[in-house]
Amino acid sequence: MEAMVVNVLNGLSWGMLLFLISVGLTTIFGVLGVLNFAHGSLFMLGAYGTMSLMRFFPSFWAGVVIAPLLTALLGMGVEITLLRRVYLRDVSYQLLLTFAVLLVLDDAVRILWGAAYHVVDPPASLAGTVGLFSHSYPIYRLFLIVVGPVLGLGLWGFFTRTRWGKMIRAAAQDRQMAEGVGIRVPLLFTLVFGLGAWLAALGGALAAPHQSVGPAMGERIIIESFIVVVVGGLGSFPGAFVGAILLGLLDAFGTLFAGRVQMALPYVVLAFVLLVRPRGLLGREG
Repeated sequence: MEAMVVNVLNGLSWGMLLFLISVGLTTIFGVLGVLNFAHGSLFMLGAYGTMSLMRFFPSFWAGVVIAPLLTALLGMGVEITLLRRVYLRDVSYQLLLTFAVLLVLDDAVRILWGAAYHVVDPPASLAGTVGLFSHSYPIYRLFLIVVGPVLGLGLWGFFTRTRWGKMIRAAAQDRQMAEGVGIRVPLLFTLVFGLGAWLAALGGALAAPHQSVGPAMGERIIIESFIVVVVGGLGSFPGAFVGAILLGLLDAFGTLFAGRVQMALPYVVLAFVLLVRPRGLLGREG
């Protein structure tokens, strides 16, 4: 029983990190219609940026605030200078372009920070453990479990209750109609891509004390995030949440019960969902 509770918490903490990056990925797809291969690299930049900023500011939280903002600005620059030119072309152009951005960013990280792995300590207020039955459990993982739903509710409120959120939804449903009523769709698209980049980098910043910071950290997360988005339903906000929790728990319990087979379980779930419900668990039927 104790081991089950610990694994549930482990699964939820990993699931919340997956949710942070997946919700940015699915927001960009839902509004812009772009599958962003470079999203994992933006996640990685958030982690590296936080680690580097901690050398200049004696605070982990300064890195968590500044690094995602800088990454969001970079993402907006990518949208303005590159992506905007291929929106009206075949989807393969978008895939190739974002994959090229991924390669550039990954090589830039290796040049700037090297290929070594780094360890980032959690902030003093979240360091240490709490008693859980006969075990001790890291406080930082409990923090991750809480911050995911809080951020998710904040995003839901933004998209459903604010004027900007409603304009973004209108532009996503019918771009021409939105332009016809005076909405500056190009500006909205830039802001949405920046928001997605910010979410990815925020996930990376919060993941830095949870896992090693290295040049390959974006590769695993982007694969699992794509699985989360497809399983939950492309463009579905609640779907990203459900898919992230499902994959997080699958990762935790797969490690406990399935051994090496655990690595294949996400792909088995992906194949099953695509066969039974091709639009994902909470995806809209066309």
